[in-house]
Amino acid sequence: MTTKTNSTTVENHDSMFDAVLARLDVAAKIYGLSDDVTTVLRNPQKQVKVSIPVMMDNGKMQVFEGFRTIHSTVLGPSKGGIRYALDVCDDEVKALSAWMTFKCAVANLPYGGAKGGIKCDPRAMSVGELERLTKAYTVAMADVFGPQTDIPAPDMGTSGREMAWLVDAYNKVHRGNFPGVTTGKPVGLGGSLGRDAATGRGVMVATLAALKKMNMDASKVTCAVQGFGNVGSHAARLLNEKGIKICAIGDHTVTLWNEKGIDIKAALEYAKTNGNVLKGFTGGVEIKPSELLTANVDVLVPAALQNVITEEIAHSIKAKLIIEGANGPTTPEADAILQEKKIIVVPDILANGGGVTVSYFEWVQNNQGYYWSEDEVNTKHDASMNSAFEHVWNNGQQYKTTMRIGAYITALKKVELGIKARGNY
Repeated sequence: MTTKTNSTTVENHDSMFDAVLARLDVAAKIYGLSDDVTTVLRNPQKQVKVSIPVMMDNGKMQVFEGFRTIHSTVLGPSKGGIRYALDVCDDEVKALSAWMTFKCAVANLPYGGAKGGIKCDPRAMSVGELERLTKAYTVAMADVFGPQTDIPAPDMGTSGREMAWLVDAYNKVHRGNFPGVTTGKPVGLGGSLGRDAATGRGVMVATLAALKKMNMDASKVTCAVQGFGNVGSHAARLLNEKGIKICAIGDHTVTLWNEKGIDIKAALEYAKTNGNVLKGFTGGVEIKPSELLTANVDVLVPAALQNVITEEIAHSIKAKLIIEGANGPTTPEADAILQEKKIIVVPDILANGGGVTVSYFEWVQNNQGYYWSEDEVNTKHDASMNSAFEHVWNNGQQYKTTMRIGAYITALKKVELGIKARGNY
């Protein structure tokens, strides 16, 4: 089965990396990217896979699979998170590393793209087991990671805690103090103020910028947010603070609907005191997760998992605007349907770029040894996100295409310049 997007055929893809390449190929054709540059970008620069033996609390050795893919270092050291999940695999890490290349280029950061992960279930592991796993992974990747070569960050299943362990292990291997080897660290260990909310804040900035282009008043807008983790919860809170009514929220435990608007402050407080989940919160009526995606709202923010907006779901979406807080929430097949329905989609590589933007600020502060106030971080973040939005919007208009392809074109222009300027051998 195939679908048409801007007179370019996009095939159905089960592979996440193939889905990235599908968008890349469409953008490359519309923009007129040379075959040489396209070929370079279709192939990751480096892929590393390691076996990580860890002594478990029961006294038995368990070997975990660890991954790190560096997609590109054309524009600077590679940047990308580390995720702990049972479904981590080569294909996913490759896809996410390529997305990071494009995301950093869209955000105009001096970074390339990378991604890493360990196949494990962090919820089933003790703190001690997770620390040993993280430090063993760091030692295995000690020649890959580096403050001027490859800079990890938290992702699904990891947090500032794991980044602190990573810095400790890296420092011991390299016998020095290298806080800039990772970002997303606790504030007391070189982390940046404003980092926790940065991705959700970027979603908020992108939403307001898009609503302005659509001549829609934020105070009269309704919204549904899928996902109530770091991205979704901060996005819901910040959007709500800007006057947008949040009518639906959901996490992996429950999905809730309230036509009059959900009390986001109460939901945040409930989740904080109940294991960071919404199950049991009484601020709305329970609905199916798919019903959140097709709810009668103006704005839809998928901020949970990839590939949730499928071809089937796309036909039933009522929102006028989709802001992709998650990585890859929309399949290529759904893109064509959303375009036909004239639904504006602010793509992941733009909409959730606030996180990597503040990660860059953290790295700059680490390198300087001088740290900024939260207001300064937020001001710089908002300016950067608004600038990125304008570039993507303008490229979409210029090439008469969607914001997603406009974002890829924005990235391709920058990466192409880097590849051509460096030359080849």
